[in-house]
Amino acid sequence: MSAALRAFLRRELSVPLRAEIRAAAEALARRHDARAILFYGSVLRTGDLDGLLDFYVLTDGVPGNGLRAMATRLLWPDISYAEISVNGRPIRAKVATMPLETFHAAAQGRYLDTTIWTRFTQPVALAWSASDAAAARTVDAIVEAVTTAARFAAVLGPMSGKPADYWTALFRETYTTEFRVERPGREQQILAYDPDRYDTLLPEAWKAAGIRYSRAASGILAPHPSSALCQGAVEAWLLRRRVGKMLNIARLLKAAFTFDGAARYALWKLERHTGVSLPLTPWRERHPILAAPGTLWQVWRTSRVAPA
Repeated sequence: MSAALRAFLRRELSVPLRAEIRAAAEALARRHDARAILFYGSVLRTGDLDGLLDFYVLTDGVPGNGLRAMATRLLWPDISYAEISVNGRPIRAKVATMPLETFHAAAQGRYLDTTIWTRFTQPVALAWSASDAAAARTVDAIVEAVTTAARFAAVLGPMSGKPADYWTALFRETYTTEFRVERPGREQQILAYDPDRYDTLLPEAWKAAGIRYSRAASGILAPHPSSALCQGAVEAWLLRRRVGKMLNIARLLKAAFTFDGAARYALWKLERHTGVSLPLTPWRERHPILAAPGTLWQVWRTSRVAPA
């Protein structure tokens, strides 16, 4: 494992966070008996606590032995919505939960999944850890994620180009493979936030992956992966292209029936986007899918009524 890449990412993971975010992470750690918690997404960039915070809660394993536990072991992570009061302020969060060792293996590219190493190539902070060992294992996983991403970028990207060209090619390919609905140019928005970061990260990650490269005076890079790496990466990517959409559709179906707090999340989202506030009834909380058509109809009718 590259010491330089690890040091770069360790500094990034140690970025200072607002006290409210750390308090929310500690509350989630108690709820889920976590080993480590990662914080990422738009609020990491903006600091807007009125938005939805994104956390990955990494645990020792999957509790229970029922159907839900089986589904979680096959179709991780579990997704839930949490509302946490911090000094009287409501903090709203989308929470993904999965075992730390599964997260580490996914970051290495050992599964057909592409979501973990793609997502965690982007900036992330270590919001909480149970021990130094758990923190170190989590950092290892992030290093593996970036290395895996860089390996695929070298093969999926152009013969030569700027670092942004390789990241752009990689993100576009993964969006297609994952069946994600992203606005055109989404990858440019990601890179534009901190282009110097991605320029620095790519060559360091190629070194970690054992990929030689040349750099022109103009800053143009040209990777020189071995033929064995190229063949293996192409075959691996073709397999992921074949199964990626089915895998993520299966995850969406699972989430539809296991998303804890789905009704609360949906009502908050509707109010945020439409201004229409609806009560959380017992029916909506117990049966969010069945209640959805009536809820949407009520939102539409309310929004159509002109103010008196």
